[in-house]
Amino acid sequence: MPEAGLDWRRARLRKHADYQRVYQESRRHASPSMSYFFRARQDGDPARVGLTTSRALGGAVERNRMRRRMREAVRLHLAELPAGIDLVLHPRRTVLAIEFVRLEREVGGIFRSVAGATGAQR
Repeated sequence: MPEAGLDWRRARLRKHADYQRVYQESRRHASPSMSYFFRARQDGDPARVGLTTSRALGGAVERNRMRRRMREAVRLHLAELPAGIDLVLHPRRTVLAIEFVRLEREVGGIFRSVAGATGAQR
């Protein structure tokens, strides 16, 4: 269960410049249903997560459904992401078809691997 202080709305990447910094200071990593980029910040503020869905993934209804599923999976595992991390998730079309439990497990695994790669502990 996520901590009370961790809220998806506060943990979002919002600015284009923040997304660009993540892309420039990272390299692409992959999991079965998505690719992701991350960077460690020096400020120690809570972790932030951004989601992207391009038009190549489908129509607006499908992209919105992907985002809703991804947001919920991120919300459930946000407490596992250490402070000071910016993470951008790029889902693949398979996010629409897989079971939510599998998607949730995958997001949790990504968060754990990011925590391990940065050497940060929650």
